[in-house]
Amino acid sequence: MLVMKFGGTSLGDKEKIDVVVSLIRSRLDLEPVVVCSAHAGVTDLLLDGARAAAEGKPDLQPIAEREHTLLASLGLRKDLVDDELERVGQMLEGLSLLGELTPRSLDTVAAFGERMSVKAIAALLRRRRIPATAVQADEAGLVTDDRHTRASPLPAAYRNLRRSLAAVKGVPVLTGFIGRDEDGNVTTLGRSGSDFTATIVGRAIGAQEVQIWTDVSGVLTADPRLVPEARPVEHLTYAEASELAYYGAKVIHPATIQPAVEKEIPVRILNTLDPQAPGTVISPSRKRRGNKVTSIASKSGIRLVNIVSGRMLGQSGFMSKVFDAFREHDVVVDLVATSEVSVTVSVDHAEGLDRVVADLQKVALVEVEEGNALVAVIGERMREDSGLASAVFDAVGAEGVPLRCISYGATKTNLQVVVPQTLMPSAVRALHRVLFPEPQGV
Repeated sequence: MLVMKFGGTSLGDKEKIDVVVSLIRSRLDLEPVVVCSAHAGVTDLLLDGARAAAEGKPDLQPIAEREHTLLASLGLRKDLVDDELERVGQMLEGLSLLGELTPRSLDTVAAFGERMSVKAIAALLRRRRIPATAVQADEAGLVTDDRHTRASPLPAAYRNLRRSLAAVKGVPVLTGFIGRDEDGNVTTLGRSGSDFTATIVGRAIGAQEVQIWTDVSGVLTADPRLVPEARPVEHLTYAEASELAYYGAKVIHPATIQPAVEKEIPVRILNTLDPQAPGTVISPSRKRRGNKVTSIASKSGIRLVNIVSGRMLGQSGFMSKVFDAFREHDVVVDLVATSEVSVTVSVDHAEGLDRVVADLQKVALVEVEEGNALVAVIGERMREDSGLASAVFDAVGAEGVPLRCISYGATKTNLQVVVPQTLMPSAVRALHRVLFPEPQGV
């Protein structure tokens, strides 16, 4: 069995959707389960509509026009998704009356993009003589925790999905991104969470491969917006892919890899706009030949939290107090660096950070530095190269980029540095020149 996930850009217009249909048709012998995102732009329209409604300006028209225009281009009935549009309209009117927008409301509204998408794709497949059934993942048993806008599956989800999908007639066309908590409330897995849905389904059905179809030809050696000469990476290990996703790579959702790891299912990143391109394969291991570094990830908007206290000396419980404060207010820590009397951590979201700082100021001096970026050099074989760290520091130093913080864990899969955000592009380009030199003869 095979899981094929198609992102919003792959489902954005008739031409791209025609390609999607041909790709599904070519793999029917592998019993595909298709996971769909919302059509390109629809989730943004839904979220913008929800925010406007909470301010007293409900307007369903932009959402309805986008869906009706696409359905007409596909030769499908415009009333195919009218039930969903009616429910969205009711939600927007309700938000307008309440005058507030909660994470639970956001999830409920955002989920309608996928609900409408799968109905359209399943109907089009049937029109093209491919038996297919639209499946709502939350109704099929994708049960999650109750963390709205960034939920994770509970163990029962795998059993539920396996049973539900086995009973579907034809090709199951399943909603990505959405689930439901144990109290029956709609949840979402975070933006780009359809990737996560794909590997959850892959683990549930024991798929031989999960294919994530997007608008780029796999993972690249760096962000092409910063490094135009960045090139595709043929093969990544699970550990490398997880690090890249977490530290800023846009191709895959950060949580995507774990369900595949648990069943050792290969994940292949492919390009709907160039289906013949080999893409990137993510699997338990890769060949030992080639570059020890696989890619450079980067992300902006990093805040450094510097915590200084003489109480750290000789106190075994001090660090637990520090990290308990982050846990208590649900603030995720990326990088950690310590000395005898200080600890520095990086965070990439400000939500809840003010409460963390208030708690920590009871036991230490706390300073928050904004305007930073994190650059991560990723490669599971970096541990074999004794000179790699010095090469990284030399390359960044030669560009005059100061290092605000450094972390190199015991697994040596990820060497991270924090630099001023304005200088991050220069740092990434310098590292790419050193770590990925042009092949001889090019």
